[in-house]
Amino acid sequence: MPIIGQAQSISQMEQKNIRNMENLTLTKEWDKTFPQSDKVNHTKVTFINRYGITLAADMYVPKNVTGKLSAIAVCGPFGAVKEQAAGLYAQTMAERGFLTIAFDPSYTGESGGEPRYVVSPDINTEDFSAAVDFLATNDKVDSERIGIIGICGWGGLAINAAAADPRIKATVASTMYDMSRVNANGYFDADDSAEARNILRKKLAAQRTEDFRNGFPKPGGGVPDELPADAPQFFKDYHAYYKTSRGYHPRSLNSNQGRNATEAIPFINFPLMSRADEIENAVLVIHGEKAHSRYFGEDAFKKLQGDNKELMIIPGASHTDLYDRTETIPFDKIETFFINNFK
Repeated sequence: MPIIGQAQSISQMEQKNIRNMENLTLTKEWDKTFPQSDKVNHTKVTFINRYGITLAADMYVPKNVTGKLSAIAVCGPFGAVKEQAAGLYAQTMAERGFLTIAFDPSYTGESGGEPRYVVSPDINTEDFSAAVDFLATNDKVDSERIGIIGICGWGGLAINAAAADPRIKATVASTMYDMSRVNANGYFDADDSAEARNILRKKLAAQRTEDFRNGFPKPGGGVPDELPADAPQFFKDYHAYYKTSRGYHPRSLNSNQGRNATEAIPFINFPLMSRADEIENAVLVIHGEKAHSRYFGEDAFKKLQGDNKELMIIPGASHTDLYDRTETIPFDKIETFFINNFK
């Protein structure tokens, strides 16, 4: 009997703990890189993921609406925070009638998780599903009409989440990176060899030892304050977004010290989108014609199967144009895509 009683007690404790959340410090003032809309109501919300990490999000609800709403969760770019591009996408889609959230991923921004500024292809994919958990149980949301938008590196994670979670009825990957591919192969697959990867592994392993010895991780460095004269154009584009008033945010890793220097470790051996061909629900891949990252989106699209998959190339657009250039981001197409695939 005592053993049974103890088992019941542990079960009750576990049921309670699944909803225990960290006490997060959330900014009350509007601190976004874009102006606040008078067409939507904005609030801060929190929810917990499967690993017990509490995530912080901005929720945008269109004003003067009734009935259950379609909902969209937004995240990205990789190394950014919800006050940057993700929030702009979320607020704009709320203006168009969707209930939306833009969330900070685990270990980043206002979200919880220790140590800070680490990444995980598994946990970050889970973050999208945790956002779906929150939306699916919100009394304002139709749980059968939930989609996601992933920007930059979160575009690849969004596709990975869609492959894992059929509750995601429609997915948009905007100006996407495949973080596994770029970490394992380098830009444009220039370092796609066992020799190059083993050199990188040894460097990362040595850094792990040093981090453990020091008791804290070395920051990897964000976008530098000053660019070298020979910096490629896409580095200049990143600088023009993350290091100027256009997109700088004090909590953004890309705007400041960057993620931890060992961030590449899990992505090298973890192929994102390995089950992309099994996604039954709709996917829209959007990329700029002049984006250095265009090959990620086009190759990801080639993996997708079914007549509900679309690739849209925006003429003349660079990678970062799809972060915040509202005249360039195809919001009309994104709206139509979600409406058509939420039927």
